[in-house]
Amino acid sequence: MKTNGQYDRAAEDLGNIVALEHVNVLVPDQHLATLFYVMGLGLTRDPYLMTGVTNMWINIGRSQFHLPVGKPQVLRGRVGLVLPDLDELQARLARFSDQLADTDFSYAADNKQEVVDVTSPWGNRIRCHAPGPAFGNVALGMPYVEFDVPIGTADGIARFYQSFLGAPASVKNWNGATAACVPAGPDQQLVFRETDGPQAPYDGHHLQIYIADFSGPHGHLNERGLISEESDQYQYRFEDIVDPESGDVLFTIEHEVRSMTHPLYARPLVNRNPNQSNRKFAPGHEATTWSMPYSS
Repeated sequence: MKTNGQYDRAAEDLGNIVALEHVNVLVPDQHLATLFYVMGLGLTRDPYLMTGVTNMWINIGRSQFHLPVGKPQVLRGRVGLVLPDLDELQARLARFSDQLADTDFSYAADNKQEVVDVTSPWGNRIRCHAPGPAFGNVALGMPYVEFDVPIGTADGIARFYQSFLGAPASVKNWNGATAACVPAGPDQQLVFRETDGPQAPYDGHHLQIYIADFSGPHGHLNERGLISEESDQYQYRFEDIVDPESGDVLFTIEHEVRSMTHPLYARPLVNRNPNQSNRKFAPGHEATTWSMPYSS
């Protein structure tokens, strides 16, 4: 982007949060989770870590879903995904619909076929988008996680991320409602969208972020007594998002905060091409790239 013939350098500023790596929800059935996340959505089970029957990590470009076995958890909002082909997505979901019957599974495309809204067998909402300018050069990824928050909290949430996490958060219109939008790495953001609907009880699901200034936010959070877990040298956790001035709790979602020196930071993730099959196999097309070429 250029302004008066000069590059707009500020357009490339990320702030302190450098990556939104995963969303973690418990699921009671790994078989159904495989049908939905791998066979239906067309995502990839991580072949290296959590390969047993009590947890699975699901790759989406450079991000993941983490799905340990347990009483099902439902994110209070929805996860946005970019998938390469929405027509193929709907064909896969239709193919496995019968096996996901008697669950909360559903899917529906909008009138323009630009978005497919999908609900997991346990009620987690996922909005699937085709690649496009709104998502940069991402062809496969998790561009946002959207939370439903009470009316009147967006401004305080934005100020929390500015003050405590060093993120250039702002209040914007998001799908017709006021929302705090928090940059969370290249082409990724956390969105806290105000709604007058009832607030479901928090059930313990969490998200994970990497930050560049690791100790600064820890100090700010610790001063307010907000650190909920001192995990190890490379990680800590907090749950409550508070108004920086009043200290009132505005929303609760556990953040697993990792340093950029964490051993898992920027680990390359395998992403398969879900359109390959043994009957229609094309050598050299087994993998899917998460990115598209940048346009100038």
